[in-house]
Amino acid sequence: MRLAAALCCILASLPAAAKEREGVVSPEVVAASGKELHLMGMGLRKKLWFKVYIASFYLERPTEDAAQAVSSDQVKRVEMHMLRDLERGKITEAVQAGFEKNSAAELPKLQGRLDSFLKAIPDLKAGQVILVTYFPGRGTLIKAGGGEEIALPGKDFADALFSVWLGQHPVDDELKNEMLKDR
Repeated sequence: MRLAAALCCILASLPAAAKEREGVVSPEVVAASGKELHLMGMGLRKKLWFKVYIASFYLERPTEDAAQAVSSDQVKRVEMHMLRDLERGKITEAVQAGFEKNSAAELPKLQGRLDSFLKAIPDLKAGQVILVTYFPGRGTLIKAGGGEEIALPGKDFADALFSVWLGQHPVDDELKNEMLKDR
């Protein structure tokens, strides 16, 4: 009986397993502002036949419901791991289009913050990461490659940004499904 208890303690103390896709490794759990975020899935973004990035999606309170994931006021994160060099214009065009498709009615009040976000995106090299983390009451922190970290206020902005991947009109339907359910 003691041996079983000891084994349980040892197993419980081991770090959660990581998941790997296309050479990108994402831990099952990450910490952000003292909160544990759980890996929902890792999606591959492809453009034509090119593999562009792996998007790892984390939630404080897991759900596979995209609308709930976007609208919930919890810590959430998307990590975009570049699989190839990507000019900033390609990224900014996709994000701008995602805002227009998913948040057109709110775009006039979001545009200033969206412009700040887009300006913070540099050209990226394979292996670099864009990190997008929303913190309730604080806003969204964005760190892209070697660029400066910026903070953008408002849950409305976070909802619009996460909708680019998880909204009704995501940048890529397969990517959306993998980000939510590919554990």
